[in-house]
Amino acid sequence: MTSKVFLAIRVPADPATAFEAFTQDIAAWWRPDPLFRITPQGDGALSFEPGPDGRLITRLANGKTFEIGRILAWEPGRRLVFAWRQANFTAGQSTEVEVRFEPVGDETRVSVEHRAWDTIPQGHAARHGLPETVTLQRAADWWRASLGNLRRRLTG
Repeated sequence: MTSKVFLAIRVPADPATAFEAFTQDIAAWWRPDPLFRITPQGDGALSFEPGPDGRLITRLANGKTFEIGRILAWEPGRRLVFAWRQANFTAGQSTEVEVRFEPVGDETRVSVEHRAWDTIPQGHAARHGLPETVTLQRAADWWRASLGNLRRRLTG
């Protein structure tokens, strides 16, 4: 089993709207974390290139673009899977994020599973010398804060 982070929240929207907000408004709700900076210059403005052949990218203040990962599954209103890598990962290193959107009454349960942390070596800078359980807890905190911003955005 791969080491992973899993968390879920409910948002006040239907699954299609929640998916749209997650993918089209990520630059508005994403919360950078100094522990998990995407690039040495920071996180920039994230955006998805929609569709199954798209990418998650960030545009930095200096105008450069960094590809965080390729979209592996694009199922609007249901599921999104994409590769995730930071600039300090080697070409062969990446983790994977799966996001599910499930109706629960008038709300949507948005669940995030960020997996394959065990593919990043213990001594890697992305782990900051922390034990795996602490790294995973910090990653969960990071996702929780960002998804809280998504929920606030959908609440208006």
